[in-house]
Amino acid sequence: MFVYADNAATAKMRACALRAYEETAKNFYGNPSSLHSCGQRAKEVLEDCRARVAHILGAQPREIVFTSGGSEADNQAILSAARFGAKKGKKTIVTSAIEHHAVLHPLETLEKEGFRVVLLPVGEKGIVDPKDVAAVLDESVCLCSVMLANNEIGTIQPVKEIAALCKEKHILFHTDAVQAVGHIPVNVKEIGCDYLSVSAHKFGGPRGVGVLYARTGVPLSPLIEGGAQERGKRAGTEDLPAVAAMTVALEEAISEMPAAGKKLTVLRDELIEGLSSIPHSALNGDKEKRLPGNVSFCFEGIEGESLLLLLDDKGVCASSGSACTSGSLDPSHVLLAIGRVHDVAHGSLRLTLGMENTEEEIKYLLKVIPEVVEYLRGFSPVWRDLKEGKRQYIL
Repeated sequence: MFVYADNAATAKMRACALRAYEETAKNFYGNPSSLHSCGQRAKEVLEDCRARVAHILGAQPREIVFTSGGSEADNQAILSAARFGAKKGKKTIVTSAIEHHAVLHPLETLEKEGFRVVLLPVGEKGIVDPKDVAAVLDESVCLCSVMLANNEIGTIQPVKEIAALCKEKHILFHTDAVQAVGHIPVNVKEIGCDYLSVSAHKFGGPRGVGVLYARTGVPLSPLIEGGAQERGKRAGTEDLPAVAAMTVALEEAISEMPAAGKKLTVLRDELIEGLSSIPHSALNGDKEKRLPGNVSFCFEGIEGESLLLLLDDKGVCASSGSACTSGSLDPSHVLLAIGRVHDVAHGSLRLTLGMENTEEEIKYLLKVIPEVVEYLRGFSPVWRDLKEGKRQYIL
């Protein structure tokens, strides 16, 4: 049996998105910036997509900037707010310890430029406490960035409360909503955010296209210079077929969200219950405040890379965490932030489900994962030491 359980890395492109991509590429090939009729027809499609995406997010069309994906959107929001803050002498940025590297890496760059970065703890449940945010929001803070839902452990953050705290202090607030949009309700006005990032391939759109919501009036400087596209905020000819495909994929994801949420929550909880029966294992993150399709576990005494390879041999596509860092030998910073020690964090498994996953596939996962874990533990020197009492169990 083949089971694709890595939808948080990339979801399968929806049929409606494939059709929209092909039809747009075939029929609207003009450059939206051109003045001739062919270009203007393409511009009409572009602006129609902008309006439809804005409507879904609760924004105004002029607040939507099309980007190459979530990473670019995160970088543009963070660097724009930082540059604006620096002009006013505000050079502190607050974020959580479990952000995606598309947030953490530009912040590391800013630290080298004299900014101070405050990392908020998340506790063992993987959720930021708004009280911790309130405690660090002083006059030096120019931006707070807290993701809506974590890409590794699926925990949903109290961004509405955090945004309200920032608004009281006149501090800009950004949320990376890449894992949330298309899976749980997201409305920028209800959240109260100033910036929000979206990536199409997380909800069945194409790779290489996304959205940055930037509230009217907030600072937004271009990362890419060289043209007046996107109202001068993002140079480069827009990838209209990709934008059109993203738009219809998002609309379909929203339309099926109620049914998808119910189905995936049932499958998720069945998977969590079954994997919890494996000795010395633990669910990562809060059991309830998590994305419908996210299951993240640690298994003591094994290496996650070996687990993934053996599962792949059995037809299961999964991950040990973020796909963006899957080539790294370092344990996940997210798992370390929730208190997992290095040895345990190395034995992690992330299963992320989509609408195409079935009850039969869940039963298959609950059969093969315990078998592979037991097999790996059979020749693990760490597991042998644990069984012989030379080491103490952690989980």
